[in-house]
Amino acid sequence: MKYLVTGGAGFIGANLVKKLLSDGHEVVVVDNFSAGKRADRIIKGAKYLKEDVVDLKKMIKICREGFDGIFHMAALPSVPYSIEHPFETHDVNVNGSLSILLSARENKIKRVVFSSSSAVYGDTDELPTSELVKTNPKSPYALHKLITENYCDLFSSLYGVETVCLRYFNVYGPFLDPKGAYAAVIGKFIQQRKNNEPMTICGDGDYYRDFVHVSDVAEANILAMKSSVVGKADVINIGGGITRSINELAKIIGGQTLSVSERAGDIRKSCADITKAKELFNWQPSVSLEQGMAELKKEWGI
Repeated sequence: MKYLVTGGAGFIGANLVKKLLSDGHEVVVVDNFSAGKRADRIIKGAKYLKEDVVDLKKMIKICREGFDGIFHMAALPSVPYSIEHPFETHDVNVNGSLSILLSARENKIKRVVFSSSSAVYGDTDELPTSELVKTNPKSPYALHKLITENYCDLFSSLYGVETVCLRYFNVYGPFLDPKGAYAAVIGKFIQQRKNNEPMTICGDGDYYRDFVHVSDVAEANILAMKSSVVGKADVINIGGGITRSINELAKIIGGQTLSVSERAGDIRKSCADITKAKELFNWQPSVSLEQGMAELKKEWGI
């Protein structure tokens, strides 16, 4: 099979590209390298095109190559940046997504798997959070993801483009950038340990997160692309399905900690209900937090 991966030089994208190539697929990556070009994220065997997804004419032309599917991961994924720059991030996250959907329609590409986010739920008390929970985006970034999910629904019903929307929870693993949008607490702790600094824990550390390894996220994308029972803008949670406290995370990493003041707006707990992913395409996470963190520490020389 031949696949297009937008944002394929990013954290999650690079892991997906690596997996696709190891499975014997042909891969073309579109990335504008706005977050920089890291050599370790350029996977041998893939074709890389430095282009911007908002350029509709370019995207339509690229898609004329013929693809069996598109994994759309390109985005400006930082919540704080979207709050400061709502217009710029809307252009990339919404118009860029529309560009990809239109390119798929124009070139009769069967399916688009879209990387969405659990941010669309906002701060919900319904835990574990299922896909039926009312969405309540609290940032432009979260709203952009929700708008694109709606576009996916529209393109499936109106134009017959098969779409699947995967709502990621806290993703971590190889190629993680400690300063990147996906880094969050794991990236911060890993960088602090690398610098021989104490890991800073906000407040009492009694905050809970749902962590999912990036290899499991890559596998979920592939299953979503191949499954015959999805394709009509299905919205599916991709998470670990369990919560771990920030204190637990610090113990797993090991090292000194330092308590600092709580951050305004931090949610206390998040947890994905992953029943739908299990039922639809038999996906479930395979990498424990302990295993994943041991590998990440080794990668970072900690």
